[in-house]
Amino acid sequence: MPSSDYDPACLPDLLPLYYRRLFPFAQYYRWLSYGGVQKNYFQNREFSFTLKDDIYVRYQSFNSQNELEKEMQKMNPYKIDIGAVYSHRPNQHNTVKSGSFQALEKELVFDIDMTDYDDVRSCCSAADICPKCWTLMTIAIRILDRALRQDFGFQHLLWVYSGRRGVHCWVCDEAARKLSAAARSAVAEYLSLIKGGEETVKKVVLTDPIHPFIRESLRVVEHYFPQYALKDQDILGREESVEKILALVPEDVRKELQLFQNERNPEKQWRHIKALAEKKQTTAKKGQHFEKEIMLQYCYPRLDVNVSKGVNHLLKSPFSVHPKTGRISVPMDLKDLDKFDPFAVPTISLICEELDRPKAEEDEAKSEDTKGKENEKDSAEKRKIRDYKRTSLAKYVRYFDQFLDGMARSWKGELLRKSDLQKEF
Repeated sequence: MPSSDYDPACLPDLLPLYYRRLFPFAQYYRWLSYGGVQKNYFQNREFSFTLKDDIYVRYQSFNSQNELEKEMQKMNPYKIDIGAVYSHRPNQHNTVKSGSFQALEKELVFDIDMTDYDDVRSCCSAADICPKCWTLMTIAIRILDRALRQDFGFQHLLWVYSGRRGVHCWVCDEAARKLSAAARSAVAEYLSLIKGGEETVKKVVLTDPIHPFIRESLRVVEHYFPQYALKDQDILGREESVEKILALVPEDVRKELQLFQNERNPEKQWRHIKALAEKKQTTAKKGQHFEKEIMLQYCYPRLDVNVSKGVNHLLKSPFSVHPKTGRISVPMDLKDLDKFDPFAVPTISLICEELDRPKAEEDEAKSEDTKGKENEKDSAEKRKIRDYKRTSLAKYVRYFDQFLDGMARSWKGELLRKSDLQKEF
């Protein structure tokens, strides 16, 4: 659905309906309480709300799912951010002695934003995205997901579309949540290859031997590079972009490539660059990997390292609504990653409209059968489940449920271990 069907002026009318009938509070609470393995884990978590007219409310915290629900339905936030788990209740931070209110834990998070790729994409710029440049997000997820799982051993990774132009990763393993700021920095630096700001021409420099992590990342990039860079971005077809490529190769190679500029087939041009690189590698004393450096500079993930470093850094919550596009910030299913279409992610206006459509007759009959058996609270909760299942949000909540089921297996193991330890005393 095109985002033009969403009118930001309608957001104040849509948010109350979204928080009352569609927001998956049960799953949300299940996620952030982590199975109750640690006492007060949910209660000491900071939530931050951005209200209408950019009013920013930090240090919100809640005792229960019910309390969170009531407050969100009362305040109808335009945006929800999640912060750290603190030593004390965040909503009481003003009553705590100065210096003792500390951020203790938080998921290890990564934020990848398309605007950081503006120097290597020609189709769009700033906040705009299209299917051609969205491939960069697919590459970023493939590279980082593999590294975090295989190189660091993390298992519980929640990938979320931001609702506009980027993706977020929440690493939810207990070991990740307990990492110090220094350890988070170390992980982020390990995963960072693109160095230097706008004024830096050559942002990737490889040395021998090439690190196994970079080799693994190159495998991903090589898979997408021909379609993404050579065809969709046409990096060897436009004069301006050819100049950028020539600036990334050694001077003697640059002269040889300039002689080859009459070739109009991008694949043949790229094969020529690779052949020159291989020739250079056999003759040069130190490693010459300029074709790999070009691929990485154009395709490697660009991380906002500061988001990952701080334990107390806020990050936009899953299932928050993007006020400008109206799209829901939804979990992504990596099994179908190549098919993920950010323009197909539902807007708040679409899912609220879907709620107004008549229910299927069988659904009505079923609800009549069960009505007498449910108490009021159960009835409201079940109605909410039925409500989101009638909308385009359903499949994304299903992905979230699958993620939570995987985490729950590890919580059960931890709770059993704790109960066994108590029995020993």
